[in-house]
Amino acid sequence: MNEIQREPVESETAEAVADAVIAEEAVDADPKPQQSVARSAGIVSIAVMFSRVLGLVRETIFARYFGAGFLYDTFLVGFRIPNLLRDLFAEGALSAAFVKVFTDYQIKRNEAEAWRLASLVFNGLAVVLSAITIVGILLSPLFVKALTYNYLGDPNHFYPPEKAALATTLMQIMFPFILLVALAALAMGVLNTKGRFGIPASASTAFNIASIIFGLAFAFWLSGGVWERSTDKNLIPSDAAQWAIIGMSIGTLIGGAAQFLIQVPSLHKVGFRFRWGLSFRDEGVRRVMRLMAPAIIGTSAVQIKVLVDTVVVSGIEGGLSWLSYSFRLMQFPIGVFGVAIGTAAIPALSRLASEDNLGKFRSTLSDALKLVFLMTIPSACGLVVLSDPIIALIYQRGEFNAFDTNMTGWALAAYSIGLAGYAAIKVLSPSFYALDDAKTPMYVSLGSIAVHVPMSFGMMMLFSNVGVTPERPNGFGHIGAALATSTVALINFLVLTYLMRRKIGRIEGRELIKALAKIGIASAVMSAVSYFSYKFLAVQFVEKGFLIRLVEAFVPIGLGGVVFLVMAKLLKIGEVEKVVSTLRRKLGR
Repeated sequence: MNEIQREPVESETAEAVADAVIAEEAVDADPKPQQSVARSAGIVSIAVMFSRVLGLVRETIFARYFGAGFLYDTFLVGFRIPNLLRDLFAEGALSAAFVKVFTDYQIKRNEAEAWRLASLVFNGLAVVLSAITIVGILLSPLFVKALTYNYLGDPNHFYPPEKAALATTLMQIMFPFILLVALAALAMGVLNTKGRFGIPASASTAFNIASIIFGLAFAFWLSGGVWERSTDKNLIPSDAAQWAIIGMSIGTLIGGAAQFLIQVPSLHKVGFRFRWGLSFRDEGVRRVMRLMAPAIIGTSAVQIKVLVDTVVVSGIEGGLSWLSYSFRLMQFPIGVFGVAIGTAAIPALSRLASEDNLGKFRSTLSDALKLVFLMTIPSACGLVVLSDPIIALIYQRGEFNAFDTNMTGWALAAYSIGLAGYAAIKVLSPSFYALDDAKTPMYVSLGSIAVHVPMSFGMMMLFSNVGVTPERPNGFGHIGAALATSTVALINFLVLTYLMRRKIGRIEGRELIKALAKIGIASAVMSAVSYFSYKFLAVQFVEKGFLIRLVEAFVPIGLGGVVFLVMAKLLKIGEVEKVVSTLRRKLGR
């Protein structure tokens, strides 16, 4: 392998974003310095978009066959700890820490040393997480009890024994998922550093495909091919229905294996060769561990807040399901834009920091944040005003009814308020790691978690007294938990921005605020048009079949998109204008 060249990475432009969006091929194995973060982000965005779409398909399958209640609530409790650690490893700490050290080894040492480090980290990770998996399986009953403490009136305070037993079984089945997805995240870090973005970003697509196919296969096989679909959320499901959800958990574990295995051929192609050996005293391994420990805390804020919300709303029957379905929809733009931009930016920022090129580092970070605002603020506004038609189109069938749509819609609106903050954190936290500073985001994250715990509980109790009906005995309590998560995420983002500005001298704040203001105005006008066009369509149709729901969702989305582009033109949002002109030029060819 050739050593990585040392020319500085050029700052991105909106024209490069357009090139990225319509790119058809991944980058070469050796990363080219002139390749922009925006182009890499575009490649990741396309791959992640397919993954998120399949993720929504997976959620619709759960909604259709298990609804929002006993079975899906139990699955979420069983998957909560493995999924929490998946989020930490797959989208944050491990990749960020490893990429920084691996990049330094390639620049300041040589390829052989870099590959030796990769093998040591792979081996060490496998040993540590295997031990954690065994302990997790043994302690699953305690984890379930901790996650299901009921604040809302259950005299026993915990899940009914049947529900707790099923959740424990599901957690024990899915706990090895942690090991598989951590290895996948490490493989992603290696490939991203070598300029391979498409295959790692597609790994989650492999997870969704495998988990859907094998999950349904095992569900039908273990259940005998059929299970009842009761609308009573308090009714204990039959053995067949419980075996079906167990089958879905087995499919989830197989999906985790697919997420790692799909990257193995690419690892071999870029030069990685597995070697036996284990050393936790190796200088590089210790450096990865030093960065990773605080990085886990620094990138864990959102996931831990979701975990807190699990405990807080465990007494609301259907509450966990409503939050999960809405969080999945909110994660779509985060993954397509926030995670994609952050994933593409990490290697570039790490390289610039290693070269002490602070000027390029600053402009690259600023451009990445502008991209986040441009993509996520309109998305958030659209999700708020069109939450009901979007959820009805995707989820409302089978076990998932109109009441579930309404409750999930409110949760989606609450989560969407913090969408831009969520996505920006995906860029800001790794930027600190690139500067060899993992402690700052760790401290900020710890502070935000300390604020979130009482806020989530307090807002859940407050909203539990709002909108109380026989059908909604706990009011809108789950919305309070979602709103607390969004509020704290925005605070986290603002604090990280302020501290980054202090660390690098400036962050081109005026340009960021100017871009934010213009995007906000355009998004507000877009939201008004989308909302009133949906309301107009909603009263025109009495029967709500699939085609009608498709019209009610996509016509307002289309009109809103056109209006946003018109407003962008009037407000002279330069990035959008360059994207449109580049697309026209490409299509004209």
